[in-house]
Amino acid sequence: MNFQIRDAITANVHGQSAAEFKDIVEDAINRGEEHLLPGLGVFFENWWKQSSPSEQDEFVQKLEKIFAN
Repeated sequence: MNFQIRDAITANVHGQSAAEFKDIVEDAINRGEEHLLPGLGVFFENWWKQSSPSEQDEFVQKLEKIFAN
């Protein structure tokens, strides 16, 4: 069986509204369960691919600040 997690996650959230995506992200973070991390990773990967270089730079600068301590 060739299970593609990216494809499965993408299919499961296809057509979701912004509010539904926010709920999904907040729920995954609040639960703190590691099995939910791949889904967030797929969200991030797709965001990264669609973001401009300046958006990407801003994001990684925020990460640098967050993980500096």
